[in-house]
Amino acid sequence: MGKVETDYVFETEAGPASLADLFDGHSQLIVQHFMLGPDWDNGCVSCSFWADGFNGTIPHLNARDISFKVVARAPLAKILPFKQRMGWTFDWVSSFDSTFNEDYGVSFGPGYTPENKVNYNFRETNFPADEAPGASAFVKDDDGMVYHTYSTYSRGLDVLNNAYAYMDMAPHGRDEVGKGHKMSWLRHHDSY
Repeated sequence: MGKVETDYVFETEAGPASLADLFDGHSQLIVQHFMLGPDWDNGCVSCSFWADGFNGTIPHLNARDISFKVVARAPLAKILPFKQRMGWTFDWVSSFDSTFNEDYGVSFGPGYTPENKVNYNFRETNFPADEAPGASAFVKDDDGMVYHTYSTYSRGLDVLNNAYAYMDMAPHGRDEVGKGHKMSWLRHHDSY
């Protein structure tokens, strides 16, 4: 558990908000790091695959004292039209004017190219984009101090995807072998 020392400011539909504000009165916060960079035209297809399951989950998290936010580095003006296109209602905020995504290992900064080595998923590696997926957990104590308690990345996110859970029960499973990279079959839900 590490104390969050940086005063992050997020752009929300209600105006600027601190990390502590994102708790919305709860003592715990889950942040889903969504791959949508400032110069991207659309959100990541695989992040969208996960996001399709968020709306129904959030009331249950809130009932257990957990706030849930989706965070992307794109400005809110770019996030909101994509969110509307996809029909999502969950809270999605922008970390555009902060180092939040870089500090939590899911954005690799200006000038990044896939040839650059980065620290992602707790190891030095190459990553094909300047943004990466992840999820991070935080807790706020009675004095309002925020602590980072957990992060997961890459295939560690699979347990958070209800469609994969159902595919894993089906006779052919995910059936992702031989189709290019494992998720090359995937599309935004309005593009099949």
